[in-house]
Amino acid sequence: MNTTHNDLRKIAGQLIMIRFPGTVLDAATAGFLKANSIRAVCLFRGNMTDSVQLAKLTSDLRAVMGPDALIAIDQEGGAVVRATWVPAPPAAMGLGAADDADLCRRTGAAVARAVKALGFNWNFAPVLDLNNNPHNPVIAERSFGAEPQRAAELAMAWMAGSHAERVACCVKHFPGHGDTNVDSHRDLPTVAKSVAQLNELELAPFRFAAGAAPAMMTAHIVYPALDADNPATMSRRILHGLLREEWNYQGIIITDGMDMHAIAGRYGVGNAAVRALNAGADMVMALGTTETQEETLNTIAAALASGELTMEEVHARLARLAALALAYPCEPRPYNDAQDAADRAIMAEGWRRGLSARGTPRRPAPGARVRLVVRQDVVSDGVSEAGVPADVVAASLRRLYDVELVTFADADTFDWSTLPRDGRYTMLASTSRLRYGAHARANWTPDLHLALWNPYQALDIAAPALMTYGFAAPALDAVNAWLADELQAGGRVPVPGFEHFE
Repeated sequence: MNTTHNDLRKIAGQLIMIRFPGTVLDAATAGFLKANSIRAVCLFRGNMTDSVQLAKLTSDLRAVMGPDALIAIDQEGGAVVRATWVPAPPAAMGLGAADDADLCRRTGAAVARAVKALGFNWNFAPVLDLNNNPHNPVIAERSFGAEPQRAAELAMAWMAGSHAERVACCVKHFPGHGDTNVDSHRDLPTVAKSVAQLNELELAPFRFAAGAAPAMMTAHIVYPALDADNPATMSRRILHGLLREEWNYQGIIITDGMDMHAIAGRYGVGNAAVRALNAGADMVMALGTTETQEETLNTIAAALASGELTMEEVHARLARLAALALAYPCEPRPYNDAQDAADRAIMAEGWRRGLSARGTPRRPAPGARVRLVVRQDVVSDGVSEAGVPADVVAASLRRLYDVELVTFADADTFDWSTLPRDGRYTMLASTSRLRYGAHARANWTPDLHLALWNPYQALDIAAPALMTYGFAAPALDAVNAWLADELQAGGRVPVPGFEHFE
């Protein structure tokens, strides 16, 4: 029997996950999914408006892709959430600061209940990266901490909560993205550590999780001690040799987005997809555009035709993917107002218990005159959702104080000395992930720093700080509870560098 190119594209289609634009499943996208037997999609913020729309979209996707559909989302918590109207989960580092495995389990379950109701059965969380580089531009508060055992225990508790609600987790980013100062969305990072160092830190949480995690996502990072020539996503030594053979990992290996510049800009999406599959990946995240997805399908089909990719290995991959869909079926469950309220209470508990202080912050008196200094723009960095707008922070604080709002466009040029010396209590609210540069570090002198996203920013400004690990509404509520002396900042930052205040 002759296998046609279209037959091979249908096999290739089962090995890729795609994204598409828009909030409805249009005829062209539905036709593309059907024609190529694609059974996996990842939805992003641009695909969503509200629960009714999103439930209709995922229902339409299931109708096209069938009962084995894998519909995925990045609903980690903190700044990395896509459905922004459901109960807002704390960031992993906030949960690390609370240091309570039961709270993590309850949080993971609450996240799963919300996304299950919206039609998802696969969540690309929790993060197992250890954030041991304070200048990491893309992980930071997404990590549970820097100590391998405890970070892994908390992440696995979160995962167990999700699995109890029948939403599969995918831990990420194997073998570890925590000690980088480059964002792999923009360039190809290198982690130049010895095997012993990697075993002690980066690899430890993934080894801990290997027996329980149904899926792992690869990192677009070069680890010269493991493979000097290939990023982990395309390294057979790492994916097949280490993960599959040495650790006997039985779950799904899925790549991070192959549209990211670290990969697409260097290797080309089709070639990179084949290399990732040959390395041991089960599924390639072919995000990008319809054109790059076509290139990926055609290149994988050609590799199947030539024997570069063997059908024996392909069948093993398809069996693993089918098992995941069977264990975590894409079957939405009802989500009523009472459950929503209960889950919001869980999330609020997490935000409150994670609230952390650096130094000895002083509360202004009720009704005090406060000057709030905050960035005027809050654009998304492409990974996270956009930060909280300045006027939202001001409105929150106005529940307690007489607030004058001062915004800046550029932290490197804003002149702190121009602020009036009129006795107002000055708060700086940090609403982006970017660390501050030398200018702000040398010249900015608030009475209190509200680090509403990246806790490492508290190290940049010589002032007492409150750290929330995120900017969702319950984070602002936790800040207000502290300011009103109704809450103590009992969280302990779970990474080095915060032990002393200078």
